[in-house]
Amino acid sequence: MRGLIKQVRKDMPFDIPEANVCTGQCNGCPKKLLDYLDAELEDWEYQLDAGDLPDFGEIKRIAKTSKKIYKVMQKYDFVDK
Repeated sequence: MRGLIKQVRKDMPFDIPEANVCTGQCNGCPKKLLDYLDAELEDWEYQLDAGDLPDFGEIKRIAKTSKKIYKVMQKYDFVDK
């Protein structure tokens, strides 16, 4: 899970300025999606630090969510296609 979190944090544009992220379109809002994903990753980082271990389903869910959000970021040209 730590490896997955590290990869997602590397590949997602979490550091992009908010003014550049907000496209004015609220259908699949990149800003809200990045905020959601960041919160999910922070939650798992906290749980891992506390000694909780994810099961395969939880790892799969985070991976699937990350992939979907990555596709939205591609749609808005925030990441490479």
